[in-house]
Amino acid sequence: MSTAPSPLAQALGRIPTGLYVVTTLADGRPLGFVGSFLMQVGFAPPCVCVAVASGREHLAAIRAQGRFAVSVLDGASQNLMGAFFKRYEPGTSPFDALEHRLSPNGLALLTGALAWFECKVSGEHASGDHVVVFGTVEHGECLRSGEPAIHLRKNGLGY
Repeated sequence: MSTAPSPLAQALGRIPTGLYVVTTLADGRPLGFVGSFLMQVGFAPPCVCVAVASGREHLAAIRAQGRFAVSVLDGASQNLMGAFFKRYEPGTSPFDALEHRLSPNGLALLTGALAWFECKVSGEHASGDHVVVFGTVEHGECLRSGEPAIHLRKNGLGY
């Protein structure tokens, strides 16, 4: 049996995405995940959307907090996302070992990121196995010059 992605999966894998760490709070502690399904969807006011897998704790936390923040990764900071793929003991998180600061509303931002912005949730829409969360951008900053990291999947039907 072939393990090669289907032609459809290969075609969808050619859609470039950025690499971001999306954060919120859960029980007063920072919670984050690597997100790639994120885009700007409005100028006035500035709005973005991020897709979150339906069953993830991150979606429940974003809904409860009503806010999320995004750290935009580049080539120099792309290695920071590795911490978000590991399993952690209860009561610990990637932020225990990563240098970060807080956004104006208390959400974790990676200090090594290229840029960041913080959003207030303005709505959501269920879409397949993800929920697209919309946010009005209230704060943000480009931390240095450079280009964001871009990612292409080999299989556009899965991570």
